[in-house]
Amino acid sequence: MATKTKNSEPDILVEDDRTGLETATLKRAFLDNLFYIQGKRLDNATRNDLYLAVAYTVRDRIMHRWLHSQKALNDHDSRVVGYLSAEFLMGPHLGNNLINLGLYETMEESLNDLNLNLTDLLDQEEEPGLGNGGLGRLAACFLDSLATLNLPAIGYGIRYEFGIFEQKIENGWQSEVTDKWLKFGNPWEIARNEACVEVKFGGQTENWWDENDQYRVEWNPDHVVLAIPYDTPILGYLTDNAAILRLWKAEATNTFDFQTFNRGDYFGAVDEKVKSENITKVLYPNDEQVSGRELRLIQQYFFVSATLQDCLRYHLEIRNNPVSNFHEKMTLQLNDTHPSVAVAELMRLLVDEHQVEWDDAWHITKNTFAYTNHTLLPEALERWPMPMFGKILPRHLEIILEINDRFLEQVKEHFHSDNGRVRRMSIIDESDQKYIRMAHLAIVGSYAVNGVAELHTHLLTQNVLHDFYEMWPKKFSNKTNGVAPRRWVVLSNRALTKLITSHIGDGWTKDLTYLKLLEDHVDKKPFQNAWSKAKMEAKEKLAKWVFDTQGIKLNTKSIFDIQVKRIHEYKRQHLNVLHIITLYNRLRDNPKLNMVPRTFIFGGKAAPGYFMAKLIIKLINSVAQVINNDPVARKKIKVVFIPDYNVKNSQQVYPAADVSEQISTAGKEASGTGNMKFTMNGALTIGTLDGANIEIREEVGEENFFLFGLTADEVEERKRGGYNPWNIYNQNHELKRCLDMLEMGYFSPWDEAKLFQPLIDNLKNHDDYMVLADYQSYIDCQDRISKAFKDQENWTRMSILNTTRSSKFSSDRTIMEYCEDIWKIEPIEVNVPDYDPKSNWH
Repeated sequence: MATKTKNSEPDILVEDDRTGLETATLKRAFLDNLFYIQGKRLDNATRNDLYLAVAYTVRDRIMHRWLHSQKALNDHDSRVVGYLSAEFLMGPHLGNNLINLGLYETMEESLNDLNLNLTDLLDQEEEPGLGNGGLGRLAACFLDSLATLNLPAIGYGIRYEFGIFEQKIENGWQSEVTDKWLKFGNPWEIARNEACVEVKFGGQTENWWDENDQYRVEWNPDHVVLAIPYDTPILGYLTDNAAILRLWKAEATNTFDFQTFNRGDYFGAVDEKVKSENITKVLYPNDEQVSGRELRLIQQYFFVSATLQDCLRYHLEIRNNPVSNFHEKMTLQLNDTHPSVAVAELMRLLVDEHQVEWDDAWHITKNTFAYTNHTLLPEALERWPMPMFGKILPRHLEIILEINDRFLEQVKEHFHSDNGRVRRMSIIDESDQKYIRMAHLAIVGSYAVNGVAELHTHLLTQNVLHDFYEMWPKKFSNKTNGVAPRRWVVLSNRALTKLITSHIGDGWTKDLTYLKLLEDHVDKKPFQNAWSKAKMEAKEKLAKWVFDTQGIKLNTKSIFDIQVKRIHEYKRQHLNVLHIITLYNRLRDNPKLNMVPRTFIFGGKAAPGYFMAKLIIKLINSVAQVINNDPVARKKIKVVFIPDYNVKNSQQVYPAADVSEQISTAGKEASGTGNMKFTMNGALTIGTLDGANIEIREEVGEENFFLFGLTADEVEERKRGGYNPWNIYNQNHELKRCLDMLEMGYFSPWDEAKLFQPLIDNLKNHDDYMVLADYQSYIDCQDRISKAFKDQENWTRMSILNTTRSSKFSSDRTIMEYCEDIWKIEPIEVNVPDYDPKSNWH
């Protein structure tokens, strides 16, 4: 709010310290927050104190917008989308919020005036441990786009006290350390204790016919937990709108049993507290043990039940709407199968708690939910053993069985009692012990089902979910994933952002289609030189970070060849390693070989119980140890594994890449989003026709994409024909040499000789992911990359075209397609007046 000085003096506008955007105001607000919130002076503040003071200064400016956004949402009574996800890999908030407020340079200047460095304070922020990989990062990008497009949206998930784990590399192996991301607090969240709800588990159900001859059921649980919401504002880019990220924390209804304490049972006095709070302790507990699987189901139901109770309360009490039109005012997107128990929970709430008749409740339910499938791997489609499910959620088991009975009657009628279809489509899998198929429940209980890339959706409808597609073809659609350009270019790649903006203006940051304007500059030498300079700046920044953290010196004139993603056999990091060994052998045979220098960079976590993925991490590090210490090879090849790969360090990785490794077995990757981030930053992709690679190649032009390997159809054809990897091993000299070196322990002289034997045996005898089948095609393609890199002028041209043609892969485009085709929601205009603490608008 602006005020005036005394009447005798000239009018001077003074900004309010909580909302002002000028350099002097930000500096004053920062010092006030440091003094009054942190209780520190500038001369005795720690780096964390300084970071928190900046964070609270930025949060003040968000709050004003956020509260008005909520008021506008309530006033409009329009349809709201709730995005239900077990993960929200938000990444650090400070930098992204500064970008979205348009305050990055202004804050930088304010801190410089105080001899402080914004980059240092950005580095201080702990990354929220709320996600693991692409699923959670997609949810974060979607919230950014929803807010930027002024759409009414709430993200719902779990406030994990500890993230999945912090990855340490010890003797080349992954070890898991507790991720204490909340150890210094979280300045971006607000606890809403008054909005807590109760969530039930276990016990039994009782049923009876009431006085109106209606069938009623009461669930008598043996355990009740409080769900406490924590709200984080997600600000849109250069807009007054802010979405809500509401995460649930589990607490006991009775945190301390005084009577038990008085009896001397000191541990028993807090047993209820420990049992309850364990629910939201850690992201994805290890599910090798039964207790881990049970906890994962408990987690999923916990946040789903809390969310649906919250949504119904908002609809009924805040908006004063009848329960009958809940589906007209709210739509809930199920981000994969993790929240799919919501179908049964909404039915329970409607039928048991709100006394809605079954048919009416089912109409509301199936018109509320939409479901996104993220996998083609059968093992990733969640199933729960029926006895376990019934023990934890007895009422929901009854509801699911009823839903299934009614659904199978439809199937029989539609497919003329085709027993095979009935068996395949049933929500209950009876092939072994009885399981509940959560993907089937999500499909049956939703009005829309979508895949996340054109190939993925095609394979879903033609293979994995073909029966459902034949029954409900209009229910299925494709929504190719996208990523938020604000974080992945504007924030992460400041040099490139300034270059692009200087040539076409800043409209591209909100509408990526403006990048097409850069094609007018693609052949201009000055622009190419400036582009190369921006790329080199990013490479030098990453090289410095690698040297500071790992002591490995990188050649910035080498090809930065990068594969960063979750470690999994189908993503084929080991195929990449076989190429590295092949180059190493060529150098051993001819030390004077005129090869283009390569820097291979890996990053990613393996699931704690996934032995083969952990062995691949060990393989990468073992090969790195040999090559990086070889006096000849290290001049031409370097291998780096980035520990604890996450959003924070990835923001340095994507801008620095020359080559993006997207080498999954065709037909296995749903979409990928890392491939899109690399492309936006001008990296050239080497990839198979898998996931969104196909669409990237179509957009950037096949001449600007390095394609290799079998297609999805060819993979299936090979498998049906009795694929024999032994034949390839015996017939390919370079491949055989690589595997033989691994087998004889060449890359594991410090370990047991047969360390990599399980991996080698798998490749020779099974090779489920066609590593050997694609080896030679991959090597030949890599040779083409080396040749292409020698022509730096054309390489730069291809790099520019990858960026200019990446607009399809903005999450803004994806969200607009969801709005138009599935959710049917409209933007809401939010107008934030000047701040006035005396106003009573709220």
